[in-house]
Amino acid sequence: MQFSPTNGDFTFVSSTEAEELSGTISAPDIKLNVGSEGGKDPYATTFLRQRGYGWLLEVEEDDSEESKPLLEELDIDPKDIYYKIRCVLMPMPSLGYNRQVVRDNPDFWGPLAVVLLFSMISIYGQFRVVSWIITIWIFGSLTIFLLARVLGGEVSFGQVLGVIGYSLLPLIVIAPVLLVIGGFEVVSTLIKLFGVFWAAYSAASLLVGDEFKTKKPLLIYPILLLYIYFLSLYTGV
Repeated sequence: MQFSPTNGDFTFVSSTEAEELSGTISAPDIKLNVGSEGGKDPYATTFLRQRGYGWLLEVEEDDSEESKPLLEELDIDPKDIYYKIRCVLMPMPSLGYNRQVVRDNPDFWGPLAVVLLFSMISIYGQFRVVSWIITIWIFGSLTIFLLARVLGGEVSFGQVLGVIGYSLLPLIVIAPVLLVIGGFEVVSTLIKLFGVFWAAYSAASLLVGDEFKTKKPLLIYPILLLYIYFLSLYTGV
């Protein structure tokens, strides 16, 4: 039995004829639109981005740059510190050092190391003066800075702090000499005077510029007194 519809869209066959039929059904390719760029921006992401919440889906990229060395992170330049030390220990202009770099390019770690070294040397005499040396360095530099600005100088506190700290090096140099010739009072006194004037000259030649004109002694004298006090903390005088 066979029924043929009039509209021609379908053809019905009997069960016996259906056994002889065979074939395949080609289905169209179906893609699920889960987002552009291989699922990088799915519907949920699009929904959040459209409403201004796309920042929730952002992932920070790993920093590919190598970590900086510790000295660079702390802004410590050993070569620069060593050059400044030589400028302070050899203040004569004839030696050809650019001594103005100590003032014009101040740093903190170099002067701090010098002050700590002077403090460690002072432990041999009196342990209690270590904190005082650091205190006098900071507040003594502040006093010199305020006095210099009152007198018309164009210096910053960082510059004064660095110059005063570095200029303690002459006192460190004479410290072992005083230990050797401590029994000779006259020679020891001369060495102390030489160290103080050496330190004061190194600091004053950097801090006391031409802008002070006739007022230079008003700034040189406090610097000299400051280093005399530093030496007294070491010697106990």
